[in-house]
Amino acid sequence: MKYRRLGNSGLKVSEIALGSWLTYGKAVEDQTAEDCIHKAYELGINFFDTANAYERGEAEKVLGQTLQGYDRSSYVVATKVFFPMGSGPNDRGLSRKHIIEQCDASLKRLNMDYIDLYQCHRFDEEVPVDETLLALDDLVKQGKILYAGVSEWSAAQIEKASGFSKEWRLHPLVSNQPIYNMIERYIEDEVIPVSERNGLGQIVFSPLAQGVLTGKYKPNQDIPSDSRAANDATNMIINSYFDEKVLVTVEKLNTFAENYGMKLSQLALAWTLRNPNVSSAIIGASRPSQIEENVKAVDITLTDKMIEEIESILETIKDFHPVR
Repeated sequence: MKYRRLGNSGLKVSEIALGSWLTYGKAVEDQTAEDCIHKAYELGINFFDTANAYERGEAEKVLGQTLQGYDRSSYVVATKVFFPMGSGPNDRGLSRKHIIEQCDASLKRLNMDYIDLYQCHRFDEEVPVDETLLALDDLVKQGKILYAGVSEWSAAQIEKASGFSKEWRLHPLVSNQPIYNMIERYIEDEVIPVSERNGLGQIVFSPLAQGVLTGKYKPNQDIPSDSRAANDATNMIINSYFDEKVLVTVEKLNTFAENYGMKLSQLALAWTLRNPNVSSAIIGASRPSQIEENVKAVDITLTDKMIEEIESILETIKDFHPVR
């Protein structure tokens, strides 16, 4: 495994992270989830991402329970706050009340003394950004979280928050967690430049486009019955990629990967990690063998010629925008 700094912070995270969205506490049995977490740790993954909203805390419980057997200083746990955790008017969002209460709740579910990275799962238009940032800063000062980050924030939102943190000398945001893959590249235009300028690194999710960039889905063919797309519990965004032009392009990428002696999934991850502002790419796994295959991507170096060929293939879908 290889490691990168998380943004401009001193924290080093594995280039491949293990996530738990749509899997742990939901579509994957607890024992299988534990096996995946153990395999990830064994392979050098030290970065584990979850959220309070993933099955209303169940994913946090599975992750926390499984990691108890390891030295706490040897791994990095990231979780999030924003989405509803109850039916009350204050059971959601980024108010000081919700952030403080949910941090304590996450710590209990994880059975940990501190959270390495606490992330604002989305931007909250109803709460002043200074209220959110001051609450996060207080949690850092209390030792309940070590670093703070955001997820799916726009360039303007990151700029505004970073400016306030600098003005008030708060602990800075160190990361943003956006969707990013060969098909969906919106962060390249504004989010990455703004993040670089303000010291945030990207922790990207869906680097394999929910499995589309594994080559398992073929144009004009039925969806495999054992795939994520065939499971109503886990196909929340994957159908947005099922465009004939996209699937044809993926077929070409698959051929390209085979010609260079690698799996398409490994190529997709290596392509994502080619960007120096990407600190880590989050993979999901329903079996340990998937992790073993994916971590090999960190040893793949894409030459300028290879990247040029890839960009030529991707040219056909440069204007594609998933509808969700």
